[in-house]
Amino acid sequence: MSSIDPRQELATRLGLAEVPPARFGDVTDVAHRLRENDYLSNESIASVTFLADRLAKPVLVEGPAGTGKTALAQAVAKATGSRLIRLQCYEGLDESKALYEWNYRKQLLRIQAGRAEGSTEDWDALEEDIFAEEFLLTRPLLEAIRANEPVVLLIDEIDRVELETEALLLEILSEYQVSIPELGTVTATQIPMVFLTSNGTRELSEALKRRCLYLFVGYPDVERERDIILSRVPGISSALAEQIARVVRSLRSLDLKKAPSVSETLDWARTLVLLGKDEIGEADAVATLHILLKYQSDIDKATKELAGRSKGLA
Repeated sequence: MSSIDPRQELATRLGLAEVPPARFGDVTDVAHRLRENDYLSNESIASVTFLADRLAKPVLVEGPAGTGKTALAQAVAKATGSRLIRLQCYEGLDESKALYEWNYRKQLLRIQAGRAEGSTEDWDALEEDIFAEEFLLTRPLLEAIRANEPVVLLIDEIDRVELETEALLLEILSEYQVSIPELGTVTATQIPMVFLTSNGTRELSEALKRRCLYLFVGYPDVERERDIILSRVPGISSALAEQIARVVRSLRSLDLKKAPSVSETLDWARTLVLLGKDEIGEADAVATLHILLKYQSDIDKATKELAGRSKGLA
């Protein structure tokens, strides 16, 4: 029994002349190429990224802030030589900022010219003219499916928008097309890889989730965070990177208002290197906790934790 290639099926539905080549050879290839672009994945991340390409499906990436969700899409774009198009979501985002809008000033000038003295142009002809391609202003979602080159579309922090705006995405995520009443349906000229990120501030709709593969990116384990530190912080020793990863891991187990993110771990590691530290003493850790933590109550809790571990740090 022959299997159905989802990419072939989608390309046929979109009317593409040929099926775009796969971006990755296998899961190992994903992990290797992401590593080459400074992103250390794990088996889950590499597997879902590979399947997203082969199944031509978007990926919904959830997890705490600062765990590398946005960086994953950026690394995939670099690894595949694709253009990254980013839609940063926020409360109040609407169709005119996400999909398209008409150039009203240019349309008004065209109307005024059409109504100039002596013009015999009727309104129907004028209306058809002002809703032509030259008056259309494309926004990230429409731009992503109209692009001729390979594209990675990043829809960042989708949980920040209202349900009504979330519904605008459904046609793009399932059909890779946009319906414009005045022009008709615009279908994709290539199949973009789509990543949606969410910090989990609200529950996303079932309709959105059905259209996506799901990936949870949590805080890395000690070994992976150590490797991330070594790859991103020049001049740091393996011993210090290991110690930093273990301290951060222990702090995340506390009841903090905001646990330290990976990006804050990297900032702390760079700070310790700049200060010429080869290991973390209690005094060094306490003096630099403001780099790692952003609330005084969290710093106070961390200070007590580090005091209790001082023998292990010294």
